[in-house]
Amino acid sequence: MASLQDTSLSLRERERRMFREIRSGNVPDFYRQLVEVTDTATVAGERHQIRYFVLPDFLALGSNDDYVYCPMTCMLAQRVANRLKCRLVTRRVSDRLYQEAALRLRPQPIPPSDTMTSVTVLVQHNAMVQAQRDSSLRQAPLGQLVAGHKKDVVLSDRMVNARGNVRVVIYGWHRPNGKAIQPLYNGHRPDWVDYSHGIRLLQRRVWVDGKPTTVRRVLRSDWHPLLSDEGPLRHTRYPTSRRFYRDAR
Repeated sequence: MASLQDTSLSLRERERRMFREIRSGNVPDFYRQLVEVTDTATVAGERHQIRYFVLPDFLALGSNDDYVYCPMTCMLAQRVANRLKCRLVTRRVSDRLYQEAALRLRPQPIPPSDTMTSVTVLVQHNAMVQAQRDSSLRQAPLGQLVAGHKKDVVLSDRMVNARGNVRVVIYGWHRPNGKAIQPLYNGHRPDWVDYSHGIRLLQRRVWVDGKPTTVRRVLRSDWHPLLSDEGPLRHTRYPTSRRFYRDAR
């Protein structure tokens, strides 16, 4: 874990090490039990239900006693999702998870600066969030659904802008009234990652009215209102090519 906090690492190398840690299973035990969430929406004039499973918290590395959140680029997030047979969430799902959360943590912004993408600030924000989370363990033990403390990297058709360029889309940091501080935003390159980003994974298999299907099928079909408030999505995954890193050689 200490190696991931090495400030001399390039972004590509840091993410290569992160993926290796995740692949080796270096995640807290409480992440291994997904949380069930249900939602309903009107499709073709009738009410329908979806049931899906998500990580209880934003992706982290370590153990139950010592873990660190790991903001990452959308490329690495997609590689991890692929590896674990998951998808990233949408804006609608992000809102739903905040509604359903057993613990709603308050956003803790750090003033914007040239260092907001640095490992130093990532570590600083992790300590701030951990202090808030640890103070609520009696209210919500590890493994219960937690939300509010990070922005989601989300699926959206804004992943490709009007010029055809890939962008990372972020959303979230909900206030207590349920309104997000960060609206849906695609102003950054795909290799942008700062301290505020969180990765929430949604299991690929979902159930609509009790019948199994997949996130991709729902998002691209008439059933999309169950998972998307943007209409049906053409883009349901980020690219994973290393060429999207600014320091690609």
